[in-house]
Order: sequence, then structure tokens, then C-alpha cells
Amino acid sequence: MRKFDWLIFSLLICLLFYGVIAIYSASTNKIGIDFETQNYYIKQIIWIFVSLFFIYALIKTPYTFLEVLIVPAYIITIILLIVVIFMPEINGSHRWIPLGLMNFQPSELAKLITILLIAKLISQPYITGAKIVLRSIIVTIIPVGLIILEPDLGTALTILISTFAIIAVSDLPFIYLILIISPLIAVITSVSIFIFAAFIIILIYLLYRNNLSKVLIGFSFVLNLFFFFITPVIWNSLKSYQQNRILSFIDPMRDPFGAGYQIIQSKIAIGSGGFMGKGILLGTQKNMNFLPEHHTDFIFSVIGEEFGFFGCVILLLIYFLFLFRIAKRLEKLKRKEFKYATTGILAYLTFQIFVNIGMNIGIVPTTGIPLPFVSYGGSNLLINVMAVGFVLKFINERSIFK
Repeated sequence: MRKFDWLIFSLLICLLFYGVIAIYSASTNKIGIDFETQNYYIKQIIWIFVSLFFIYALIKTPYTFLEVLIVPAYIITIILLIVVIFMPEINGSHRWIPLGLMNFQPSELAKLITILLIAKLISQPYITGAKIVLRSIIVTIIPVGLIILEPDLGTALTILISTFAIIAVSDLPFIYLILIISPLIAVITSVSIFIFAAFIIILIYLLYRNNLSKVLIGFSFVLNLFFFFITPVIWNSLKSYQQNRILSFIDPMRDPFGAGYQIIQSKIAIGSGGFMGKGILLGTQKNMNFLPEHHTDFIFSVIGEEFGFFGCVILLLIYFLFLFRIAKRLEKLKRKEFKYATTGILAYLTFQIFVNIGMNIGIVPTTGIPLPFVSYGGSNLLINVMAVGFVLKFINERSIFK
């Protein structure tokens, strides 16, 4: 424990404590002068102790032993992602495997294992740029494809963002990053053939200026053309609720009692909190059940309503210090595998925080991503805390590889 980063650990405990308070408030309803509380906060406390035990076990276990387990863990995760598709549908998706007293979500495990495996594979010596891209895509596309089938677009996006962040800090030339994100730009520009044509011309010019082979330029052109034509097909294949979420993000009032209901109620809750909030347990939007999913995906709305702007700023400040500290320690990691894995973990935590708060205040579509360390959820909490446990382990062992 000589190099153990107590500041990261302390900020993690602060976030977990803040989460328990928020879940306790979110799961309590005021009925007249009485209060009725569900036991979500007790379950969350149990999961916190289980997660902290895993951190202790990670720190004490030699990394050479953990490293051997990464590939078998990836294979088991893929099997679980296949199994979960055949599980009973809950809230319109197949995300959980029932295990008696709890439900396990394999896609949460996939986030962490995919990051660890990519970091391991692309950190090997004398690896070429082509191998970095190929290995990253193969390891990523299998879990992402299975998670989309559940369907769970938010978690699939989280894994893609993590992979891109790892590739970005690898030794890959910058032009390859443009190549990797070009299909996403093709999807966005598919709304107009003129905008898409302008994008293709600029892309080919950049590839030509960087002396990429004609074969690669031609492949990139065909690939982006494919995404341009396939986007309308994918849009039409989306379920109606998924289309409505995206359309309601653009205009929540087009369906105020349907797809736009959560965003509208969330905005009302946060706005009504004012500077200091209505007080713990006293949020009217929550108590009258106008605010759905208020102990999971929309818990930030409860914080905004009951703790106000001040409470939101305190939470954001803790998040900022937590992420900033990890980023600072990331710079000192000498072993590539540790640096890549920490980058992926930092990227996915940052992405989830941004998306969750963004959907609560209506600046990103509703994707079902919980707020890390604060929202209620056993699998999500366990994997997020374990991810931080790996970061603490990498920092703890960095002196060995100097």
C-alpha cells in the first residue's frame, strides 16, 4: 500500500456516500405527514461494502495473476452476453440474468473486460498501427454487437468511446483516428447528400496529403459510402421508442406525455429546486411520482430538486476532483498496458457522467445510462468501483516498472 492513492479513494468514498443519501431521498415518498421508504439504499450500502472488498482483493492480488485471467474473463463475458439475450424481457430489453436475490447485468462487466483486453493486446512491443486498429476493432465489435441486440445503446456507446480513447493515446498516427471516426461523421452527414459530398472530398484530401495508400483511400471511400446509404435503413429498423427518444430530444414537446415526458419532468424538477433546493425528502416532483426512474437514471433530477443548484455544484466538484486526480496520475504511468487501461476507464466514467447529467438537463438523448457511483444498481456500482480499483492498483504498482 506504499503507493496507494488515498485521495482518489477518499473522493470515491465521498461519491458513494453522496449516492446513498440521494438514493435514500429518492426512494422515500412523503404521504401527508408520513414518510414511506423503500429499501434501495440498504441494498446500495451492501453493494458498496462488497465493492470495497473487491478493491482490497485487487490491490492484494499480483497483477501477473490477474493478467492471465483477462482472456478467459473476456470469453466468459461474451458467453454471458449471448445467454442474456434469451433471458426474460424486463422493461422492453434483455439485459439481466436473474441470480436469486439479485439480477446481474453482463454488459456492465463487458465495459471493464473489453478495456483490459484491448490494453493488453495493443501494448505488446513492436506492434504496427494496422494491428492496433485491427485488434481493437475485433475485441470491441463482438460485445458491442451483442449489447445492441439486448438492446442497450448507451452501454454499447460507452464501450466504443473507451476504445477510441485508448487508440487515441496509443502510438497510432493521428490520421488513423480520422479514419476510425469517419463512419460516424458519415452517419451524421447522411441527412444531406451535399453535406456528405463535402465531407468525403475533405476526407480524401486529408488522406491523400498524409500519403496513405490508394487502396486504403479507396476502402475508406467505399466504407463511408456504405454508412451513408445504410443509415436510413438502420433508422427505419429502430424500435419506435428509440426513434421517439431521439426525436423528443430535438423537440420534447412533440410527445409531452410519451417519449418527452421524462425530459420535461426532469427539467421541471431541477428548475424548481432553485439555489438551495426544497430540502431532503421534500421534492414534490418525486413525491408525487411525476419523475420516473428517480432512484436510477434520473437521480440527478432529485438532487437538483431537493439539494438545489448548490447540491449539484458540490457533486460536480467532487466528480471533477476525482477525474482530474486520475488524469494527473495517468501521466506518470510508465507501463503502456496500465496507461491504456486507465485511459479507457477514465473515458468511460467521464462519458457516463456527462451523458447521464446531460439527459437529466435535456442536452443529450435519453439513453438509460446511470450516474456512476450515485445511481442505484448493483452490477453498475460493482463494476465502476472495480474499475477504480484497477486504477488504484496500476498506480500502486507503477514504481515497479519505472
